[in-house]
Amino acid sequence: MLIGMEDKPLRVLACGDVEGRINALFNRVNAIQKKSGQFDLLLCVGEFFGTSEAEAEWEAYKSGAKKAPIHTYILGAASQETVKYFPNSDGCELAESITYLGRRGIFTGASGLQIAYVSGREAQHEPALSHCFTSKDITALVAPLLSNSKFRGVDILLTSQWPRGVWQYGNSPETDTKFCGVSSIADLTDKLKPRYHFAGLEAVHYERLPYRNHVVLQENAQHVSRFIALATVNNPAKKKYLYAFNIVPMKNMDPAELVKQPQDVTENPYRKPMKDGKKEKPPPSMTGAEEEPVSQFFFDLGQKKPQHQQHHHGRKRQTDGDRPNYPKQPRRPPQPTGPCWFCLASPEVEKHLVISIGTHCYMALAKGGLTPDHVLLLPIGHYQSVVDLASEVVEEMEKYKSAVKKFCKSRAQRCIMFERNYRSQHLQLQVVPVPMEKCSTEDIKEAFMTQAEEQQMELMEIPAHTDLKQIAPPGTPYFYVELDTGEKLFYRIKKNFPLQFGREVLASEALLNIPMRADWRECKCTKEEEEDQAKQMRSDFEPFDFAHED
Repeated sequence: MLIGMEDKPLRVLACGDVEGRINALFNRVNAIQKKSGQFDLLLCVGEFFGTSEAEAEWEAYKSGAKKAPIHTYILGAASQETVKYFPNSDGCELAESITYLGRRGIFTGASGLQIAYVSGREAQHEPALSHCFTSKDITALVAPLLSNSKFRGVDILLTSQWPRGVWQYGNSPETDTKFCGVSSIADLTDKLKPRYHFAGLEAVHYERLPYRNHVVLQENAQHVSRFIALATVNNPAKKKYLYAFNIVPMKNMDPAELVKQPQDVTENPYRKPMKDGKKEKPPPSMTGAEEEPVSQFFFDLGQKKPQHQQHHHGRKRQTDGDRPNYPKQPRRPPQPTGPCWFCLASPEVEKHLVISIGTHCYMALAKGGLTPDHVLLLPIGHYQSVVDLASEVVEEMEKYKSAVKKFCKSRAQRCIMFERNYRSQHLQLQVVPVPMEKCSTEDIKEAFMTQAEEQQMELMEIPAHTDLKQIAPPGTPYFYVELDTGEKLFYRIKKNFPLQFGREVLASEALLNIPMRADWRECKCTKEEEEDQAKQMRSDFEPFDFAHED
């Protein structure tokens, strides 16, 4: 990360229901940016799309004829009519700079800003309609966070519906509170302790007084939360629909600064104070967190497992098959446009290099490898990058990664993996074992960072929990490396990326010290030599090869 970026506040805009008035929204944003400078991102709650009359307006952005003036993140459908705009329940880029976050999850920005989100309305019954969330969605969002003893809260929470009772002990909103908000969002908010919580759907602007997240004199001081509901874009009553604020991610803040209490702070609206000062037990709807072991929750965008999670028996979210829009059969991988050297079914593939074949993935010796045990992990079908993979492929890829890590460990090697999604048409996850006595993980990390700096590239560390799909929507060119500790370094490729970068760093004097092997074309061997190497590797890897057992 660049120096000085840590404590620089991010400039964020939040917006209420857009209801298809996309031009009006972006014109307003443009005017604001002209006057007070560029903002980092725009977060939209409530219903982003509107009735069919507004479709033409959206088409211009979808086709690329018009472009959003700012990185825009939106929530999913809040009614059956707008479900058609969301091709995938797991979140995806809908147009350039306009990203649908997904049904529910955590989005961690490059700066470390943590945004939790839940799309749509609370389901009244099972099976849930596609624009609704269920208690399972809420549990799956909360459980992995609360299982971390260091969890203090999230920076921002985005929901379409209001939390029930948010007005207690505070100022009153201009709306009929009898029918407003749902308690599942209130429970969620109480647990996630967001510093800012935005919601829409009620067509009013309501800024609640900040409230405490701790019991005075009984618990250590914690940061305060602010709830802000926003009106609909261009509403005739001219109620506020855009809110601008600056925020330094919690993880970069001085703890004393973070817990400062403003003058007008109130009691927490979601907790009933008990006579003897004990907090009341959480309502039963949230204690279902024990239903499934924590390892089985998908962290972020729906079905994509986080890279670090080495559990392979995770089931798909149960609600997925219940929804009419998403049939159960697995997606067919996209087809290559021309000859592909890495599709297993392709005549171009060099079968003698294959070490192991699973159901969805395979492992092969790298052609012109840096070392004799340099291998590639590849999907059998044609996928361009990790972020494009179907969930069952991700699951098996994790299984292979886990097996290779064990294999390296047994040989006193550090398992270093990297991927370049740039000028490549088929995903190749490169795996290079580095002998432990050669260098420490810190040395490897430093070598990547230093060489990136020399090339004027900002290689940044991304949190272990982060799923690549959050920061690199499908189609984004990127380079990423995963160290043996699970730490990840990521670079979003702008232009002219050195194609051999990963190899160059590992081959450098500080690490493997084989600079002459940095370019694979200089390392070619005869087919006989390749066959011998592959045979050796097959027999070495066999004890760790789960595909062999099947």
